[in-house]
Amino acid sequence: MKISFHGAARTVTGSKHLLHLDNGKKVLLDCGMFQGLGKDTIRLNSEWGFEPSEIDYVIISHAHIDHIGLLPKLVKDGYKGKIFCTPPTASLAKLLLIDSAHIQEADVRYLNKQREKENRAPVEPLYTEVDAMNVFPLFETIPYNDRFKIEHGLELLYTDCGHILGSAAVNLRINHKGKETTITFSGDIGRYRDMILRSPDEFPQADYVIMESTYGDKLHDLMTTSVDKLHDEIVRTCIEQKGKLIVAAFSLGRTQEILYMLNRLELENRLPKLNYYVDSPLSVKITDAVKQYPDHFNRPTQKLLLKDQDVFAFKGLKYIEEVEDSIHLNTSTEPCMIISASGMAEAGRVKHHIAHNVSEARNTIMHCEPASLGAKLKLQPAEVRIFGRMIPVKASITEITSLSAHGDYEDMSQWLGCQDPREVRKLFLVHGEYDVQVNFRERLMKKGFMDVEIPSLHQVIGLG
Repeated sequence: MKISFHGAARTVTGSKHLLHLDNGKKVLLDCGMFQGLGKDTIRLNSEWGFEPSEIDYVIISHAHIDHIGLLPKLVKDGYKGKIFCTPPTASLAKLLLIDSAHIQEADVRYLNKQREKENRAPVEPLYTEVDAMNVFPLFETIPYNDRFKIEHGLELLYTDCGHILGSAAVNLRINHKGKETTITFSGDIGRYRDMILRSPDEFPQADYVIMESTYGDKLHDLMTTSVDKLHDEIVRTCIEQKGKLIVAAFSLGRTQEILYMLNRLELENRLPKLNYYVDSPLSVKITDAVKQYPDHFNRPTQKLLLKDQDVFAFKGLKYIEEVEDSIHLNTSTEPCMIISASGMAEAGRVKHHIAHNVSEARNTIMHCEPASLGAKLKLQPAEVRIFGRMIPVKASITEITSLSAHGDYEDMSQWLGCQDPREVRKLFLVHGEYDVQVNFRERLMKKGFMDVEIPSLHQVIGLG
């Protein structure tokens, strides 16, 4: 048996790990899209490193695009088997893959206009909405803690990983000619004591562990400070300065956390009387989907639901879906808070909100993710290029560092705490920057994990 790594190898996107079983079957763990890697992104998303039609099974850890985003291309390129995931992951994946297809198509329309001016041949999108729709009949959902027989000699057990709704560690038990091997793939590991979701579960002893390492050298701030930080920014920006607080937030996970915090401020009678806009059709749909799985919330949130039927709603909350209404927000001088997608403050409506508001000192841009436009703003530049023009930066730039769906090195170490290091034959670090992984490897080896490997892209490694 062997494993090959075709994404999230010394980088944090594109999760794809292929198990080559002794019986000849091939199992793909995640099928993620590479994101935010500049000119290399298109090439990386076009080269599999394997033949899709030869894959027998796909097992998904969770619904983030860097873990599911190439499923439509996989099916388009010949995959015909089942795609296993938890029930919430299937619900969320359908929304996110359709949205991703729309982005692929829109990007290609823009690119082809430029190519036409240069008398160059048009290009095709990675996949279309039709390709995304072809994925959905292949989903087979497996609940947490239900050991499922995929085929003779191959069993799957999902354990909650606390990263986002439906996220799971993949635990495989493989039997071949009387020999049993256990492999655990962490997916992405969440936070212990998350404000909404349950903490990660323990998982069975594994022979091999494939583990994310995004924040392998970081400690997050305490989540208990997040609500107060958000409250203070609203008061400073919207009440005292009569400005706009623009929050760049992922549609899945981060947006719901912010809504939950605003709901809590209302319950504590501390929510300033303002309009709070969620300007993202995808965020609206995802929030509705999240509400369908209250049994996946942690105990305090479930207890809160007994007296508050909607923990993501509060006075002043308004959802913006029409483009015209979003444009009106840009020209309005109303003090307000705008929560907008997408992703890393690089695309979607949030970029327009930043462009229209970053040059006024009374405004604040919050929660920019560590990439592209967000990264540039966090450096506090005098000006920034948006939509091809340089715009002066006079707004305050801030973030809430405790709001991360990824666990820090203490969370990840705690997740591993259920394992006897002497029984883990090899631990692979994926989904992380190489220098971070090197530091995390040293920390893990001090805890007794003697064989910790950091695979490179397309590397093939034998499993005893």
